[in-house]
Amino acid sequence: MKKLFTVICVALLFSCHNSAQTNNPKQQAVMNADPVEVSMQNGMAKAYFASGCFWCVEAIYESVKGVEESISGYAGGHTKNPTYESSNTGRTGHAEAVEVIYNPDIVSFATLVDVYFGSQDPTQVNGQGPDRGSQYRSIIFYQNDEQKKIIEEKKAALANKLGEEVAAEVYPFQKFWEAEAYHQNYEKRNPNQGYIRNVSVPRLNRFKAKFPELLKEEAKRH
Repeated sequence: MKKLFTVICVALLFSCHNSAQTNNPKQQAVMNADPVEVSMQNGMAKAYFASGCFWCVEAIYESVKGVEESISGYAGGHTKNPTYESSNTGRTGHAEAVEVIYNPDIVSFATLVDVYFGSQDPTQVNGQGPDRGSQYRSIIFYQNDEQKKIIEEKKAALANKLGEEVAAEVYPFQKFWEAEAYHQNYEKRNPNQGYIRNVSVPRLNRFKAKFPELLKEEAKRH
């Protein structure tokens, strides 16, 4: 499913895809809309992040203390009912994203943002690692002004530390579309799949080494 090799001229191709998205009036409406705030249920809050392959991001967040579950899906676009096939065209505006269900008494939204920036290449535009295209771009979603402030301050601090621009886009959250069933918990269910062994697991292990204090006990053992 995920390609391990870069196609010739892929950077130029996907740069054009991204430009087309931002120039699309429907996509502009999404980017400029008022955020939708998701109500807490049973003491659990939800947050939304896009950072390359959702298999990878789902596994990273599920290793964090206070996170009950992470669900793979699509967000950030202007089309309804996106699918894996349609999002891969680069024309829906959607990126592969995750819905993180967490206990705010254990882990804060600010910490989830730290996990986000600390588990990716923050300078890579339109992708992560070998996954290239607008459907793999980094987007971090806010539901209210407080979350937006947290994101923007952390993004600015990281850019200052790195001395270069951070690629993540900041969007008002609108809607999360859950991905097909076969994508859910993909890394756990397919540990020997080539992409999982060569890309997803190494990315998870880099995160674990960087943030051992944030890990669940079972994540520390694996």
